[in-house]
Amino acid sequence: MAPSLLGGFTKSLAMTVLSEIGDKTFFAAAILAMRHPRKLVLAGCLTALIVMTVLSASLGWVAPNLISRKWTHHVTTLLFFLFGIWSLWGGFKEDGESEELAEVEVELDADFKSNKGESKNKSKANDDTKKQQRPFIMQFFSPIFIKAFSITFFGEWGDKSQIATIGLAADENPFGVALGGILAQALCTTAAVMGGKSLASQISEKMVELSSGVLFLLFGIMSLLSGPEGQL
Repeated sequence: MAPSLLGGFTKSLAMTVLSEIGDKTFFAAAILAMRHPRKLVLAGCLTALIVMTVLSASLGWVAPNLISRKWTHHVTTLLFFLFGIWSLWGGFKEDGESEELAEVEVELDADFKSNKGESKNKSKANDDTKKQQRPFIMQFFSPIFIKAFSITFFGEWGDKSQIATIGLAADENPFGVALGGILAQALCTTAAVMGGKSLASQISEKMVELSSGVLFLLFGIMSLLSGPEGQL
């Protein structure tokens, strides 16, 4: 029985929302939006997340063609349980304060001050010269877009949500997983950019970790009961 589109969509949507709310890239988008035009920050962050989601879903789609579906199903089930325990452990250890928000803010503050100091007191002539000397891609994309894209893309690389998306796409309909992931990323990133630091500071990392841990364990149990053929 082929995995359903709706099943992949709903699982990916729920998993991605809980994985991305309170994530490092979520905080980065919120802080960047306070210092740069929101449209550019949203476009850069969201483009990076869409690219990452499509890449992850594609890897998950290819996996069953390289390894038997039985083994990819078992690996995915194991990943769900591992991520569930990992998230619950992190949630119980969390003291409720947003340490990751403070960490991201410090990193971006240092970068922002460095860039601000370099750009101060520059003449228009120097700006024009630098523009002509920019790499080819920089002449077509705003530096703010590139910055938001790169921070988000490399921040997500190897993240728990990326690996979980690969595993989910290997066991569910990859198109549904990609659609659910993209919608979830759009919702989370838009909330971060529009809500800014005030919204980010209100998020309880403890509750997010505990909720995502329960969800991962639930997916693991469902996957264990369904078997490689996807039937309960």
